Amino acid sequence: MAMTKSAWSTIKEYDVYISNIVMDELHLATPDLIDRFDEIVKGFHVLESTKEAENLANIYVEQGIIPERYYDDALHVAIASTNDIGLLISWNFKHLVKIKTRKLVAAVNTLNDYLVVEIISPPEL
Repeated sequence: MAMTKSAWSTIKEYDVYISNIVMDELHLATPDLIDRFDEIVKGFHVLESTKEAENLANIYVEQGIIPERYYDDALHVAIASTNDIGLLISWNFKHLVKIKTRKLVAAVNTLNDYLVVEIISPPEL
């Protein structure tokens, strides 16, 4: 909890982007939490999923980098990649924040002429 709070205070120093997928996930919460989430992300730039991002996400899945059942995770990375976002912050250590995923995403992005996205956990910020 302390690390998350610290990351939230640090994140204000950056130009922050969030995907429409995250927004959709946040809006599945209870109404009182939705209001709190909306206040937290107010001022963040919302990036929409595109066909280009979906195609890149499919490559991550086809290459076995991210399991198909976690396609939204692949799409998060692809949205960042296709929008030249250099840093993706996540608490998802199972599929995203791990050395293998970082290296393989970097390889796929390089081969497909996209910026390498650094996938980090909040404490690394």
